This record gives sequence, C-alpha cells and structure tokens, in this order.
Amino acid sequence: MSNTEQLKARRADAVANGVATRGIYAARAQNAELWDVDGKRFIDFAVGIAVNNTGHRHPKIMAAVAQQAEAFTHTCFHVAPYEGYVSLAERLNAATPGDFAKKTMLVTTGAEAVENAVKMARAFTGRSGVIAFTGAFHGRTLMGMALCGKVTPYKKAFGAMPPEVVHVPFPNAFHGVSVEQSLSVLDNMLKSSIDPERVAAMIIEPVQGEGGFNIAPPEFLRALRKICDEHGIVLIADEVQAGIARTGKMFAFEHAGVAADLVTMAKGLAGGFPLSAVTGRKEVVDAAPVGGIGGTYAGNPLAVAASNAVLDVIDEENLCARATEIGDKIIARLADIASRQGMEAIGDVRGLGAMVAFELVTDRDSNAPDTALTQAIVAEAEARGLIILPCGTRANAVRLLPPLTVPMDQLDEALDILEASIEAAINAKGA
Repeated sequence: MSNTEQLKARRADAVANGVATRGIYAARAQNAELWDVDGKRFIDFAVGIAVNNTGHRHPKIMAAVAQQAEAFTHTCFHVAPYEGYVSLAERLNAATPGDFAKKTMLVTTGAEAVENAVKMARAFTGRSGVIAFTGAFHGRTLMGMALCGKVTPYKKAFGAMPPEVVHVPFPNAFHGVSVEQSLSVLDNMLKSSIDPERVAAMIIEPVQGEGGFNIAPPEFLRALRKICDEHGIVLIADEVQAGIARTGKMFAFEHAGVAADLVTMAKGLAGGFPLSAVTGRKEVVDAAPVGGIGGTYAGNPLAVAASNAVLDVIDEENLCARATEIGDKIIARLADIASRQGMEAIGDVRGLGAMVAFELVTDRDSNAPDTALTQAIVAEAEARGLIILPCGTRANAVRLLPPLTVPMDQLDEALDILEASIEAAINAKGA
C-alpha cells in the first residue's frame, strides 16, 4: 500500500466526512511545485485556493516568519500589541482604493473578515439588512452561509439562515444575465422586498471565486457605488480571493475605478499563513464599540510578519504586472484550444489577470453544464501532474490560479499538461 493510500484510509477513519479533500497528500512544496508523500511532483495551479500568490515558501516570507518566531509567536493583540500589526494596518490603509481616511482590523479567516465587515456596517448605519449576489461565496460561518449565493454544499442541511439577507442576480453575459437586468432586479427589490432604509450593507466579489470566476463588469460596480451613495448603504468589496495582486491590480475593484467603503481580504495576504483583514472608511470601521471586534488569534504575529513580507515581494517583484502577463498567456492558450474542431465543449474562457477559468458545456447552443467532463479534466490533469480546481454554481468550470512567481518554463509545462488533459477527457467522452 502506498503512503497516499495509507493516509486516505487513516483520513476516512479520523477526519470529519464533511471536510472535503482531494487525493494529494503533500510532503513538501517550493514556489509553483508540490511533491506528495510518494514523491510525485505536481505543478500547483491551486496554491491553496489563491493563498500562495507569492508561491510556496518564498524565501523573503520564510525569513520574516523565522525572525518573528525568535522574538515571540503570540501575545494576543488585545493584551500586548506589537508594531508589526500597526505597520501592516498602515500599509493596507494606503494600498486599498479610495482617497479617504481609513483604518484596518486584522483577523484570521476570510469568513471572519466578512462577519466583521457586516458588524461594522450595521453599527455605522443602525440598520440590519444586507444585499448579496447569486453565485457568491462569503464563507462557512452563519452569516457567511446566509450571504452565499449557492446552496450545495454551503447551506444544505444547516437549517435556517439569518434574516434580512437578500440576493440579486450577478450579471453574467454567458448565462444571459445583463447588467441592465441585474440592476432592474435590484431596483425592484428595493421597492418591493426590502426598504433601502433598512439596508446596512451591500457585499460583492469583483470577481466571483467559488461562483465560477465571473467578472463584475466595471459599469456594474460603478452603478452599485451610486446606489449605495444614494441610500446611505455601506458597499463592501469581498476581495478574499481576487485581491492581493491576483487580477493584475492590488485589488480587483481598482479595475472599475471606484472604491468600496470596506474591503475584506485574506488568502494571498500572508503567503500561506492564516490572516485576514477589513480595511475601510475610518468612520465605518470605528463604529464598532471597543471590544466588539477582534479575537484571541486575530492578527497573529507570525502571520503579520509574513504579510508585511508579502507586500514587499509584490512591490519588489512587480507581481501585479506579472499577474497580467501570466493571465494573458493562459487565456490566449485556452482561446486557441477552444477554437479547434472538436473542442466545442469549452463554452467560455474568462479571466482577469492570473484569475482564469474555462466553462464546460454539452453544447454551445444551450450552454448546458457538463459537470462530468469538468471532473474528468481535473482528474486527468492531476494524473499528469497538474493541480487544478473546479468551481461554479453549476460545478462545470475549471479555475486556474498559478502563483504569480511561477517560472515561465513551468507555466508552459503546465499549459501543455492542461491541453493534453482537456483533449484526453473530451476524446474519452466521445469514445
């Protein structure tokens, strides 16, 4: 029995069944490469779901964490604060979009950041309603689940959701939802379903993550900004997956030329260490009462040291520009594959920077989802040494999240594997 098979058996006996896992058991990783417990090498185009934007074990990040570990690993910021937290807050205040005074709080997970952003918005407005969008993913906590625009697996079997959370269709041209249609539903909702004077916040991912890498059109985000201003609603940008240089900008909202009132971020923020943040308008962030936000592990010193190093690496290695370069190369390759005879199962190719996906359909006339083909491509790529992930409300999109530090020869190698995997899975389906 292989080491992987042994671990699979142990996992089945010891780990909660609801914790979904893949069949790759990691032994070590470096930059864009990962080796499993049996020594098999993979090129990692998942990077912990957009966490290691700076690659696995970037030397500068590892050195910063080691240096911090020599000083202290935990004091709790509420008990004995430290300079690294303050410095990171200052840098995030400067980095997020918006020419206004800002403040930051640090927590641990993306879901925590979202929960605290909603709390701030409610405290600031004195309202309780929240507007989210179909296809959204905002975490697995109770409020996070309520905000999610996908039932299975995130809401299924977990009972009643918090009240006063409503969903508006996310614009998606491929699925026949225009910006105008989405805004019309929102307008009708504010007139018929929820009083805008009861709405504390509107939360949106500028590029949906779990929802399928659907990109919010810039004009849509600008329209939401105008609506929120008109009704005194706090606009929250969920940049947990799209932020930290992933889309070719430090934050994806920058592509629209407008600023949200609050920005939630996590994943790529600390290069593999658990850290998240809420950054936004000073008056909104400060609306929460003293002691009302935070947590025992919030802003852990090791993760904070890693995050400060991540920001240095992004600047020094010009990773925003590199994200655009990588994404352009991936999209060009996928578009070429999709244009060939017999590749009609690729219904759509989309991306912003190095956040790229392609959607699999049974035919391009109906755009009906082909979930089985999606899973087959993911499995075929894994067998050939490439880690990729499915996504989408219909589970029929493949997302590609290479580290922004991937060497170009490994990017080419990965795209060769991906192309061969797509061809193999489509040919097997037709056999």
